[in-house]
Amino acid sequence: MATPTNDVYAREVVMARVGHLIRRKQREIETITRILRCFFDRTQVQAPEPGQIKRIILIGPYARRCWYEDRRTIDFSDYEFWIVVNHPLFTDERCWQRARDVIRRELGDRCAVDLELYSKSDIRIAKAECDSFILDRIEAGITLYRASRDAPLHECERREARS
Repeated sequence: MATPTNDVYAREVVMARVGHLIRRKQREIETITRILRCFFDRTQVQAPEPGQIKRIILIGPYARRCWYEDRRTIDFSDYEFWIVVNHPLFTDERCWQRARDVIRRELGDRCAVDLELYSKSDIRIAKAECDSFILDRIEAGITLYRASRDAPLHECERREARS
């Protein structure tokens, strides 16, 4: 029997953030979030500060509660994740290639995963310019991870995700 935990990044807590979805979808979203956090490769670019994921946001049909899945035609909604990092250099695809590969390997054809990468400065500019495309999606999205709120992954969780 699992003991309750105060860790705000416990699987059960993250899955509760998407509690409106069926259990399989909750697990897939939690897995993708964990993979993104574990396999973000900050060593791929030289930047003036260490790379950090500031936020991972689920947007699109799964956040809006209008997702679909048709097993007959194998037609289903894509997962859409927006990732906000602390510096524009970390939006470089090289930093995310390993995470994309692991997601593809772990989830295969069961789901399509779209990643949009933004820096904190991109979000600040969007706010200053009242960019409704970005701001509306962030507002309607579900924050799965926020660096200022959520606990870092424990080393055992990192090892578990990488194995």
